[in-house]
Formats: sequence, C-alpha cells, structure tokens
Amino acid sequence: MKKIVMAIATAAALCCGMASAQSATTTRYVLSSVAENRNLPAWSLDSRKLHDPADWSIRKYALHGGKQEGVDVVELRSGALKIVVVPTRGMSVRSVERGDVKLGWQSPVQETVNPAYMNLESRGGLGWLDGFNEWMVRAGIEWAGHPGMDNGRMLTLHGRIGNIPASEVEVIVERGAQTTLRIRGQVDEKSMFGAALELWTEVSTVVGTNRFTITDEIRNAGALPQEFQIIYHGNYGAPLLEEGARFVAPVKELRPIDGEAAKAMDEYATYRAPAPGFKEQVYGVQMWSDERHRTLVMLRNRAGDKAMTMGYSVDELPYLNLWKNTGAAEDAYVTGLEPATGYAANRSLERAGGRVPTLAPGETRRISLDFSLLDNTADVARAGTAIEAIRSGRGTTMNPETIKPAS
Repeated sequence: MKKIVMAIATAAALCCGMASAQSATTTRYVLSSVAENRNLPAWSLDSRKLHDPADWSIRKYALHGGKQEGVDVVELRSGALKIVVVPTRGMSVRSVERGDVKLGWQSPVQETVNPAYMNLESRGGLGWLDGFNEWMVRAGIEWAGHPGMDNGRMLTLHGRIGNIPASEVEVIVERGAQTTLRIRGQVDEKSMFGAALELWTEVSTVVGTNRFTITDEIRNAGALPQEFQIIYHGNYGAPLLEEGARFVAPVKELRPIDGEAAKAMDEYATYRAPAPGFKEQVYGVQMWSDERHRTLVMLRNRAGDKAMTMGYSVDELPYLNLWKNTGAAEDAYVTGLEPATGYAANRSLERAGGRVPTLAPGETRRISLDFSLLDNTADVARAGTAIEAIRSGRGTTMNPETIKPAS
C-alpha cells in the first residue's frame, strides 16, 4: 500500500492521530494493515468530528460469541442509508438499508461466521453454504460456480474469496460540494504453485443520496496467464421479495441451468409466495445494453413502490445468474441477481462454453456496479421506463438448452 504524506493538519488528524491527507479535502484512515502490522479493534468517525455539515458516520467494531468471534465489521451511515461491510469475510456486504427498503435476506445461518470455522470441502464441496448469509458475497476469484472436478482438481462451491480476511482496510473521506465516503480493502487469493490474484474492492456513496457503488480491481500478480471467475452473488428477501414481486430487465437470452429450471422458464420474471420443499431454479441470462454497453436491472415488490436497481457494463460482466429459491421462510426465501463473468456451472463446463476469462501477467480487470434503493412508485416507474429504453423493442430468446448436461 502506498504511503501518503501528510499535507495538512485536519481536525480528523487530531481526533484519531492516524489520518493522512491526499489533498485539502481528502483524508485516509487505515483501520487494519498487514503491511503496517496494524489493526484497530474499535474505531469511529462522524461528520461532527470533521466539522462537516453533511450527516454521516462510520465505525469499526468486532463481533463476539459463537462462530462470529473475532469478525471485524465496518458500518457506514450516510443520511438514511446504512451499509454494513465485513472485511473478515472477503469484504462482503452483509446488508444495505434505507428506510423501509432493505437489501439482504433471512438465512438459516444467523451468525456472521469467522472463516476460521469454515470447511469449504465439507459435504462434497458445499461447505461455503455454512457461512452464507450476506446480501453481497463474491463467488470466485480463481474459480466460481458449482463444485466438482476440473482438470483433476476438486473445486469447492463458489471459490474462496468470500472466506479470506482482507489484508488492508481503509476509509477515505472526500469533502467538497458533496461528501463522498469510501470503504476500501485488499483481499489476496494466493498460493504456492497456485493462483496469484489480488482484489482491491471499494464501496462508495455520496452522502445524502440513495445510491452506492461497488468497484473492484482484480490483478494477476503472477508471471503466467491466470484464469479467473467472479459472480457478484447479490441476495434479496423481504421486503422486495414477496408473492407478485418481479425481476425487470432487458433480457436478451435466457437459459435454464438444468431440467428443474427448464420447467418454469415462462415464469422466470415473477415470484411466488414461500412454499416448503420448493426446488431452486437457476437461469443464465444475457442482457441487452445501451450505446455505452451498460445495462440496468431491477427487483421490485408487488405494489411497485419499493425496488432495487443495479447498473453495470456488459463488457465487464457479460452474464447474470438469476437464482430463485422461494422455499419456506424457515429454509430461506431468497432470490439472487448475480452479474458475472460466466454462469454458475462448474469451471470445466464454463471453460468449454468460452466463459472463463484470463488475465495476462500483471493485468488488472476493473469492474463497477451501481445500486439505487427506490421507495416510491414514481421512481420505480422511471426505472422501468429506463430499462425498456435499453431494450428498445428488442425481444428475448428463450433458449431451452440447459447449461449443465443432463445427468
């Protein structure tokens, strides 16, 4: 991590003794660092300490008890917006909420599980599920998707990055006409005779808005070309998910991952009430995009007065996995809207389908996703109009060929 020389003395520097400034309006706070052998178990900062008229606060704290013992959490409040990031779990985002709109779900896994208690190889490679409860967890980055053999190696479900603690964690505050807050972290997925991948990730928001952005940079630090995969496994329950909720998107092509999903292709965009024994359905989706190669998707409730929108580049993320798991509430009533470099099948199948990208030595791939939380019918309607503008009258191909071959 680059050292930043103190340029000015600020109130923030006086309050914590560890701030350094990039400019008169930007201040950086290191919360934990392998490079600097530093970890602050508890830390907080708010707009009053910086004499900022905007309304915001950020704090870092540790969780205790059970399997969440020792997990670090960074909680950002920006006006009515609250974002909870978990550096110990690969910089996953536990939840986001603004008023009555919440991004997240009710998992059978109640604790924010410390990776020290995870065994990814358990249950035939399904151990990843033992800690699965975040709103946004990355699947990847050396591999993602379903467990199974690939070139003689057993790959566990959805890879390792979501269970690797961040090596560097910092907060950046940019003050000017508007105040921007950034939580940044570095997560390394490296091994002797294995991957040499670095992930720098950032969650940022402009104070007072209903929007935030996730920006990632994935770098191959090795001397040889390296395959990589990433799925942004965003998971949604109430209040957006309910009977009559809708997935609204400019779908170009839809494919079922298996025969179970193929049975319900005509219903891919709508959701049912919770039903015990529901068998999950997964679809591989490609989107239409605008002239800038960007697309927009939305999950909205039945009434159309609450929604989440997600915008991203189809050049960066050409595919989206739509996961429908509308089982009983006790078993997980959840849907996943998951932009990705490929589908959720095993890497061997994805490679055969041409959906496993490669990074050259030293190459960095940048990915950015924009989110908005909507809480009124007018904004939800406008988002729907924007999605239809991207579609521009183009239709949807319903491809019945399953992504996974029949067993």
